[in-house]
Amino acid sequence: MDKLSIEKPVRVRFAPSPTGFLHIGGARTAIYNWAFARRMGGTFILRIEDTDPERSTPENTAQIIRSLRWLGLDWDEGPEVGGDFGPYLQTERFSTYGMALKHLQENDLVYPCFCTPEELAARRESALSKQDFHGYDRSCRHLNADEVSARLTAGEPCAWRLKLPLEHDDIVFDDAVYGQITVPFSEMDDLICVRSDGSPTYNFAAVIDDSNMQVSHVIRGDDHLSNTPKQILIYEALGLEVPTFAHLSMILGADGKRLSKRHGATSIEAYRDEGYLSEALLNYLALLGWSLDGKTDIFSAQTLCENFSFGRVSKNPATFDNDKLTWVNSTYIKEMGARAFIDALTPWLESAGLAYGIDGKANAEQVKDSIQDNRDWYEAIYPLIAERAKTLADAAPMVSYLFSGSELEMDEKSVQKCLSAAEIPNLLESCITILDNPSLEWQHNNIEAALRAVPEVAGVKPKLLFQAVRVAICGNMVSPPLFESIELIGRNKALARLKKAAETASTIAVSVKDVTTPS
Repeated sequence: MDKLSIEKPVRVRFAPSPTGFLHIGGARTAIYNWAFARRMGGTFILRIEDTDPERSTPENTAQIIRSLRWLGLDWDEGPEVGGDFGPYLQTERFSTYGMALKHLQENDLVYPCFCTPEELAARRESALSKQDFHGYDRSCRHLNADEVSARLTAGEPCAWRLKLPLEHDDIVFDDAVYGQITVPFSEMDDLICVRSDGSPTYNFAAVIDDSNMQVSHVIRGDDHLSNTPKQILIYEALGLEVPTFAHLSMILGADGKRLSKRHGATSIEAYRDEGYLSEALLNYLALLGWSLDGKTDIFSAQTLCENFSFGRVSKNPATFDNDKLTWVNSTYIKEMGARAFIDALTPWLESAGLAYGIDGKANAEQVKDSIQDNRDWYEAIYPLIAERAKTLADAAPMVSYLFSGSELEMDEKSVQKCLSAAEIPNLLESCITILDNPSLEWQHNNIEAALRAVPEVAGVKPKLLFQAVRVAICGNMVSPPLFESIELIGRNKALARLKKAAETASTIAVSVKDVTTPS
């Protein structure tokens, strides 16, 4: 589907209910709506369906907006933006639902239903026990006009049901993803448009809003497929143009069941807080049901918008694979460059209190100032961990050793394994002598060349020395590149750490000697 195949302007909407966090499925729907609008030169609308009085909260609305903006999505109409078809909160649109109901009443297309929830439940149970049709039995549709008038005048609570024709062709619609879908009309009953408390049902409000906002394409999860024939009947009753529907297959967990909290984090902000990049998450979510060319996994938001089409949207459920998301994220980290990486890492450095030139935990302002004043030093961190960090949450502890002073805490197991050989104290002292020479230019290639001479002169394997130096400098046996780390730490800190490690190694050697010497 492309611009040439669409005659009317493309207007799409993402309409979340603020009853909880924006989750993976909702975000994927928003991304597809946004990408389709951008591809077609259309309009992307954000509409908040906040008519659930018990669960809808301003806080949830705020986090939905925050999550969408973090993902990089922008909307042309909606909250914080405005537009010509507002308001964009359903609770501010109740008058439009009232006008639509009045139109249906005046044209004898709805009727009041006085049945209580208890009565409806009992009839449903009875119908189910007889394996009979369990939709509404239309009992109130057959009340005489005088009784209806009297009960309405008395103020008896009632819902308003759509008076469907008793005979109707099967409902057929072309779905942009699934193709032609046919639903037997016999499966439809006189659905409720407005509840007894005066609030509109989801299907009624959605139809009125989509029509008033001139929505051309309704792109949503396939859990709404059962709502589509009901909405088409409402469009018909009101004499409104039916939009094009596109239903997206559900997202499953690795166990083949619908994605939920039991599979781990599902909210967008949870992934943000776990250190995933917004660009990487958007990229991965786009892959859950759509492909660029069947082989390309990494692409920009711009590429997505330039190439999105329903022809490449799969009808099959997508499986959320956290390992693949992490791989996508690590690929973005490898390719993002030093400046963007440090910008992204800054909140994590602030949280950890890591600031160059400040021993101990720094506050957020000190971290920001340090980054501003020592930008080149911070950006030199990037190549040390770009190939290793999978998330920003990984990166901060991975580089924390660079910010410590001589009091760097060394991993005990690493100390016992790498500092216990009898030769270690002397080898470390030789390293100290070499690095303490002011004529040695403090660059990692010079540092490496100078230190590699030590094991050769001492007649020991290089691994014996450099494992000990790594523990001294980085605190453990597994860390980013050693010589680049020594350069970044600086001469004074490097010497202090080596001296501390040499003292520790000497203490271990003495302890071993005491244990092995006969009394």
